[in-house]
Amino acid sequence: MPELPETETIARDLDRAISGRRITEVDVTRSDVLREGSPDALREGSHGRAFVRTWRRAKLVVLDLDTGDHIVVQPRFTGALLLSRGPLPDHEAPYSTVRFALDDGRDLHYRDIRRLGTLALMSPARFEQYSAMLGVEPLDPGFTASHLSGILRGSRQAVKKVLMDQRVLVGVGNIYANEACWRGGLDPSRASRSVSVDEAVALHAGIVGVLTDSIAARGTSFRDYRDASGGRGDFERFLAVYGRGGQPCLRCGARLVETHAIDGRSTVLCARCQK
Repeated sequence: MPELPETETIARDLDRAISGRRITEVDVTRSDVLREGSPDALREGSHGRAFVRTWRRAKLVVLDLDTGDHIVVQPRFTGALLLSRGPLPDHEAPYSTVRFALDDGRDLHYRDIRRLGTLALMSPARFEQYSAMLGVEPLDPGFTASHLSGILRGSRQAVKKVLMDQRVLVGVGNIYANEACWRGGLDPSRASRSVSVDEAVALHAGIVGVLTDSIAARGTSFRDYRDASGGRGDFERFLAVYGRGGQPCLRCGARLVETHAIDGRSTVLCARCQK
């Protein structure tokens, strides 16, 4: 699933590529990806409108229109926003669910292989309501080590589960929760309220550091994530624990342990240096 670095990469690319471009046609071929409203409502609300900004909120890509409305895309597992001039490649074309034709001859497709992601046209008021249900952005200045410490002290859940709770902290999924805990030297199964202030400082640095580093590498591509040009992220080769169960810890050399006990998803850690 695209997490913060992947959606940030997509948003930055599209902001440079389509800002100022006007939508000349809207084609909805798979209406089940529409989170809200109908295909006709999407066409009426976006046809003839221009993109003024593309940005990220949580794991969402938000495309602002000159009406003030927002096209909000949640890629989830296999969703992607792809730009093309002419038809998509044969391996991508069958999975295009929504196509926005632009006034410069290009198309912006929402491609989703499994159609588990969503696209919605939201008014400013509706988007504000939706965004208010989401937690703090981990790369915002307001997200400090002290803020994180307060979040952890208020929960009995495992540290990893708190980091992945989008109502508390947004954008961090399984990959980066694993990596942040390793960088912070913290066992992801620890009860959150047992984390000391000093440990919260180290974990905060791990969260911010791994997200920043992954953005610089344009995200992590294991399976389906692609940027707006169809390219892959490069952060996979810098992963310290995720996907490396049974291999040596890069810090101490001990064999990494993989478990599904915390939340049913893969958790990889070093039992020697993560306490």
